[in-house]
Amino acid sequence: MLSVVLASILDLFHPEILFSNPLVLATTAFQLWMGIDALRRREYLWAAFIVIGWGLSAVLYFFMVYRVAGPVGGGLQGFELPGAGNRRRIKELQARIHHLDHARHHLDLADVYFAQGKLGPAEASYRESLKRDPTDIDAIAHLGQCLLRQQRVAEAKPLLEQALRENDHHDYGHTLMALAEVQTALGDTAAARKSWEKVLTRNSYARARVQLAELYVAAGDRDRARQELTEALADDAHVPVFQRNRDKVWMRRARKALAAL
Repeated sequence: MLSVVLASILDLFHPEILFSNPLVLATTAFQLWMGIDALRRREYLWAAFIVIGWGLSAVLYFFMVYRVAGPVGGGLQGFELPGAGNRRRIKELQARIHHLDHARHHLDLADVYFAQGKLGPAEASYRESLKRDPTDIDAIAHLGQCLLRQQRVAEAKPLLEQALRENDHHDYGHTLMALAEVQTALGDTAAARKSWEKVLTRNSYARARVQLAELYVAAGDRDRARQELTEALADDAHVPVFQRNRDKVWMRRARKALAAL
C-alpha cells in the first residue's frame, strides 16, 4: 500500500504531468517560494516540513510565518514601530483621509509606510498629521524616528526629546531607543549608555542589549558587554517567531561582537 502511495506522489513530478498540469506547476512554484523563504529565515524545521508535506505545509507556513513576519529583508529590519500594515490597510486609510482628513488617519498611514521602509512617504504623512494636530505625541515621536532612519539625526533629536518629556516610556521604550541611537550618532556616548540602560530597566529588547554592549566594548568594559550579548542571545531562543525574524540583524551583530571579545 505504501509503495502505491509513494509511486502516485512520484508520478506527480513526472515532467509530462508537471509541465502540463497548471495546478501542479503552481503548487510546486509556491512550495519552492516558501521553502526558499524558510531557509533564508533559518527556519530549517519548517523547510523540512515543506519538503515532506507537499503543498499543505507550504500553505501553513505562508499563514503562520510569512504573513506574520513579512518578506525577508522587507521594511526596516530591527527598527519596528508598534503595529504594522499592508496594502489593504493603505487603501483603507487613503479612503478615510479623502473623506474625513483626520490627523490620526495621516499618522496611521505614515506608520504603515514606515513599517514598509518607505521613509519619504512616511515623513510626508507624519508632517500632514502634525499640521492637523501639532501636539500629537505619537506623530512627533514617529517623525523623529523617521528622520533618524534617514540619517537626519540633528533634526530627529528635539522631536524625540519632546515626546519623552511627556512620556519617558513612550511607545514601550522605542522612542527612548531611537534617542539613544541619535545620541550615539552625535558622539554623546555617555548619554547614549544611560538611555540604553534606562530602556533595559523595563524591557529586554535585543536592539538595546546589543547596542549597549557595543558601547561597553568601546569603553573597554568587556565583562559587561559579554553579559549583555549573552543575555540577548539567550532571550532570542524564547521569543515568538515574528520577533525572532525582526531581531535577526541584532543576533548577527551579537554573535559577531561576542566572538571578538
